[in-house]
This record gives sequence, C-alpha cells and structure tokens, in this order.
Amino acid sequence: MITRKRLAAAVCGLLVTLTGGLTPAPAVADAEPAPAKEPPKVELVLDVSGSMRAKDIDGQSRMSAAKQAFNEVLDAVPDEVRLGIRTLGADYPGKDRETGCKDTRQLYPVGRLDRTEAKTAVATLAPTGWTPIGPALLGAAKDLEGGNATRRIVLITDGEDTCAPLDPCEVAREIAAKGIGLTIDTLGLVPNAKMRAQLMCIAEATGGTYTSIRHKDELSDRVGQLVDRAADPVATPAPAQGADSCANAPQLKTGLYSDRETFGQHRWYKVDLLPGQELRASVSVAADRPVNRDYGVMLRASTVHGREMVRGEAAGDGRTDVISTGLRYPKPDTDDSDSDSGDGDGKPAAETVCLRVSNSFSAPAGVKTAPGLPVELTIDVVDGPDEAADTAFFGLGRGWWFLAALILVGFAAGVLWGWLSRWRVTVWRTN
Repeated sequence: MITRKRLAAAVCGLLVTLTGGLTPAPAVADAEPAPAKEPPKVELVLDVSGSMRAKDIDGQSRMSAAKQAFNEVLDAVPDEVRLGIRTLGADYPGKDRETGCKDTRQLYPVGRLDRTEAKTAVATLAPTGWTPIGPALLGAAKDLEGGNATRRIVLITDGEDTCAPLDPCEVAREIAAKGIGLTIDTLGLVPNAKMRAQLMCIAEATGGTYTSIRHKDELSDRVGQLVDRAADPVATPAPAQGADSCANAPQLKTGLYSDRETFGQHRWYKVDLLPGQELRASVSVAADRPVNRDYGVMLRASTVHGREMVRGEAAGDGRTDVISTGLRYPKPDTDDSDSDSGDGDGKPAAETVCLRVSNSFSAPAGVKTAPGLPVELTIDVVDGPDEAADTAFFGLGRGWWFLAALILVGFAAGVLWGWLSRWRVTVWRTN
C-alpha cells in the first residue's frame, strides 16, 4: 500500500527532477593572476629630543620606555615586513635653530630586518636636541619611495614640532597629495592639548590613526599592532588625477582610486561601458582640516555630449570627517546612447560615461586650501540585471520564464498529488 510518506517523497522527487534542469549552473569566471605585490614597508620615526629625558612613564624616562618597547616590537616584526628606523633630534645638542631643525637621520635602513643590528642601533640613542617633525616626515617618505608596496610611517614623539613654519600637518597633506599610498600613524607620549591636536592632524591627513600613550605597555602594544597591520592585505587606492573636462579625463576601470580636489572644484573621470553592463560608482571626500558649515558632494554621470544619466548627492552641516555618495547606471542591451552603434567587427560599442565629482566645501579664514581635499573613488563595472536574470527567481527579463516554469511545475505536482490520493482512496475502499 502507498503511504503518505511515500507519496510525499515521490512528489518531492518529481519537483527536484523538473526544476533541476531549469536552474543554470553558475558560471565560473577565469581567475586572473593578481599582480605581484612587494612586501610592505614600515618606518618607525622616533623622537630623541631633550624632552625625552622626562621620567613620567611608569617611573622611567620616556627614552627608556621607548627603547624597551622597540626591543619588544623588533622581536615580533613579521618576516614579510621590510622595516626601517629614523630618528629626529638625536645628534645636535646645541641652540642653533637652523642646525637643530635639520637633525634627522635614518638609523636603520628599510629592508629585511636584522633584529640584533636594529636593537644595537636603538640602544645607542640618548635624548639630545630639537623636535623637527616636519623634516623627519619628509625624510621618512623618501626612505619609503619606490615599488608598489604598501607604506606606513609610525611617528613616536613627546612634543609638538619646534621647527615651524614647516608645519608637519601641511607636510603630511603634501605627502598624501602625491598619491603614493603612504599612511602616517602618530603616537603621543604624555600629550598636552596642543601636541594632541597637531598629531591628530598629521594622522588624519593620510588616513592614519592617533594614539595617546601614558604607559610602556601601551606603547609596545600599539606600535606592534601598527606594524602587524602593515602586513595585513589591504586595498590600496591607485592614484588618479581628474581633469577639468571629460575630454581630458583619465580612463578608469574597476578599482579603487585616490585624488585631491580643491575647495569648490569639479573633477572629471570617464569609464567605458558595454551594452548590458552596469556601472556602480561611489565617491568620498574627506575634510582633513577645518571647513565652514554647510557643504556637499555630488557624483554625476553623463554622456560625452553632456546629457545627464544619473547623479548622487550628499550634504552635511557641522563636523563630518567624510561625506560620501554614489550612483548606479545600467546600460541597456539595446544601444540608444550617444555613442556609435558598433566598431565595425560586429561587436557592440562601448559607451563612454563621464563622471564628474563636485564639492561645495569652503575654508574658514586662515586655513590653507592647498593641497586639495582627499578624494576616494570606487568604480565597479558588472553584468547588468538582464545578464544576471537567468539566476534571478523574481528578477527582470528571463527571470519571468523561471517563475512561469515554477507555476507549471506546481500545477503538475498538484494534479499528480490529487490523482494519487484518489487512487489510494479507491484501493482502500476495495480492500
């Protein structure tokens, strides 16, 4: 006799059989080999100025605490990290400002780490001179030049820069404006308000972090974390210099890009899009210095002839470090754009999409507007919804065929279930 369980199993088997042929196998994209990435580079920049003699870190001098922390960090540096050490204020004990503001040198070159040699070099240091943070950052940036490695500067200091007008915050902005993917993290030993503000500004200019340090363990733990972070794989934006018109704009592909945009400026980029593809773009503008209230950012997509396709806008009022917006533009399979209908080889022509990034930031009196504000642009070109409809249950295009097939399968399963139920009742009555 046919039981309910057997009937249910039969119907489920029928549904699996019918729907199995309707569900397309996922396409496996050919994996392209990633470009070879060089080992990450890190330079530790240590303040060895006279103020490092102060004994206010767990009963030790700031210099002693820094040396012990360095020894612990050097023991734990990942093998793949290329590490160097630079000092500031370590050599000149005199009072001549011009000479004191040049007192920075590379103590240990950036490269594969010899732990014993690096520790020996650190052990020779003694608190000596001035605090030329700006020149030290410039020197560290030069030490890390070349190649495609990620770069990180970790600055450890117990005081603000003493070599103005070379403002270290402006130096950090200039380094960031070069688009070389260099991050500066700052650590302040027993900081006061003025020093904290300066170190925070340096870090914010390059997307780094600021940490206040009052104990030796905090120093070794934080420096170790930042060195380890350099070894972690991260998405590094590629530099892209926007133009003043779409005709002169750089051609972008899928990826992450960085640029600088002055206050109230428009910058143009362009992306090629084939019929059936979708452009997804987003932009973030960072306020790395004081700005006036009421500001905004706009990302606008248009044709090469100026016809707007879509735009994204965002506005702020007050203190906001980053403001972002984005857009999506699906190009239909039927090419009705301003571009040509083909390339002569029977292939669909790509449409050039012009992307314009605009901002309405303004600066208070006394705030420098150069270099411009950091801009990060994300571009993603994917198959549009028509291409993906084969796997969409309730999508557009061919997804409706899948829905219709499910309805037919359900109807057939219902008829079969009714017939089997009636047959089962007939057999039961007969017996």
